[in-house]
Amino acid sequence: MENRREAIRGVAGCVVAAAGGATGMLTWAPYGRRGIFGGFEGESEWNVLWLGLPVMTLGGIAAAITLLALVRGKWRRALGAAVVLTALAGFGVAFDVLEGPPLACGPGC
Repeated sequence: MENRREAIRGVAGCVVAAAGGATGMLTWAPYGRRGIFGGFEGESEWNVLWLGLPVMTLGGIAAAITLLALVRGKWRRALGAAVVLTALAGFGVAFDVLEGPPLACGPGC
């Protein structure tokens, strides 16, 4: 009976992590479309793909793991996942991974 309970917890953890990763990808999609398929004078910003997609996907997974650990009462695991999430957010801000191409300037600039 205990093995079955652990298996169910493991599957639930995998489902939550996959949902977090999918949420991160869906959150990234508008930035990816803007950065890769258009922009000022047709320039593409590939950093949005090479840096933004992994950061957003891993961030979604880390957020899901943090939430799952908090729900289960595993405070140390939640703190560790929150530290990873904070590091990913810091990396994203430092390298401006969702910046995209420069926007077209209006008249008078």
